[in-house]
Amino acid sequence: MSTLEPTVIANPETLKSDGLGCHSGKEQMLTAAKAAGKTITLDQYAKDYPKGPHDQPQSMCPAFGSLRVGLRMRRTATVLSGSACCVYGLTFTSHFYGARRTVGYVPFNSETLVTGKLFEDIREAVHKLADPLHYDAIVIINLCVPTASGVPLQILPREINGVRIIGIDVPGFGVPTHAEAKDVLAGAMLRYARTEAEAGPVAAPRGGRAAKPTVSILGEVFPVDPVGIGMMLEPMGLAAGPVVPTREWRELYSALDCAVVAAVHPFYTASVREFVAAGRAIVGSAPVGYDGTEAWLQAIGIAANVEQAKIDAAKNRILPAIRGALSKMPIKGRITLSGYEGSELLVARLLVESGADVRYVGTACPRTPWSENDRSWLEAKGIHVQYRASLEQDLAAMREFKPDLAIGTTPVVQAAKQQRTPALYFTNLISARPLMGPAGAGSLAMVVNAALANQSRFDAMDDFFAGVGEGDNAGVWQEQPQARPEFREQYKKKAAKAAKASKVEEPV
Repeated sequence: MSTLEPTVIANPETLKSDGLGCHSGKEQMLTAAKAAGKTITLDQYAKDYPKGPHDQPQSMCPAFGSLRVGLRMRRTATVLSGSACCVYGLTFTSHFYGARRTVGYVPFNSETLVTGKLFEDIREAVHKLADPLHYDAIVIINLCVPTASGVPLQILPREINGVRIIGIDVPGFGVPTHAEAKDVLAGAMLRYARTEAEAGPVAAPRGGRAAKPTVSILGEVFPVDPVGIGMMLEPMGLAAGPVVPTREWRELYSALDCAVVAAVHPFYTASVREFVAAGRAIVGSAPVGYDGTEAWLQAIGIAANVEQAKIDAAKNRILPAIRGALSKMPIKGRITLSGYEGSELLVARLLVESGADVRYVGTACPRTPWSENDRSWLEAKGIHVQYRASLEQDLAAMREFKPDLAIGTTPVVQAAKQQRTPALYFTNLISARPLMGPAGAGSLAMVVNAALANQSRFDAMDDFFAGVGEGDNAGVWQEQPQARPEFREQYKKKAAKAAKASKVEEPV
């Protein structure tokens, strides 16, 4: 029998709407979460992942990112605590990425949430799951309603039967994007691993410790990119270290045991904090394009105390090959680019060096110190960089600059194609390609040029389907629909009358 005091929900009103509180409103849930003891967590999120200039980018559920990090790790179980509808939608992640993992779920209702029984159910589930033969770690993720209710995952045991227990809150009202939610879990794991390493010996890497000082890579990259980075670093006497988020727990120790951290994705604020606490230097940007690679190698070499002659040797080895790849596969066309992965500025740099006329770069991620080199390089060329870009800003840029190709999120791609403009979905067709070194230049140019060449097909399709109809005239009809403006006017008057009556009835 538990001796814990029952957790009383701070805002019972949140349970009276659909989805056990999901629709009670962001501000209501934020207020409830702080009143229920989540102030420190949410204040830290506000500092790590600042919003603005608008409230929050339109994106998928942020927990998508944390769930993905857990599912890609060996010997790691992931358990969700949230409304059933949210959990059902998030299990899509495991199928989409082919994780072939079970996503754990602790169900609840109004009673178990209000009385604190949900926390006891979570604790019981974790104890049952904590089998060291199968798992190194168990991750429990609070979604919106349990966070707003103050479900205290932080007081779960630190470990059970030798299995690490990591509880995090990833509410949509506290973490702006799924990209930053990756950092929430990666940072929590690095913090746990760092305290383990400080306390005593930890597990060695599967292949043993690296013979050379390593450069840990912060941010998900295409699988071939770490190989390319390793080749660039070799003349400096350095090696590529693990990629964070890692594939297994012991890689966290190796990542912390590095000479330098390459923050190729600049939004991993919590993870950077753990590396800094471990005494590691952080270098932003990435070896993308000629200018980007030259500057990155110089910065890495200085941070790792490499003599200039070796840095120059690394540059002389790789830069001519990059210049050759860029000149061999030029890109000619005007492009607007937007996305929510965090690598948008890097892709824009590569497009510019390939010859593209890039006018606008939008990213759902915030401005941080580790993207400053990329921002200043792009803005020096007259390119507008928009952090925390909204869909409306991305669409406005497309209308203003009239690109030959729009690269962006699904709704941007849809809007572009509707106006006869070739478009590419950033996540599946751009970010899922190598970006670093000569391989990146050739790979990106290939898909972009193929898309640019499709303009005639879009024109032909638009001409072929001309007159099919739009809006309430869309579709196939036996007879042409007739506009009835009198119906619209009648409905408009009724709606205005109802609104006026509602205003009169409001309490003073």
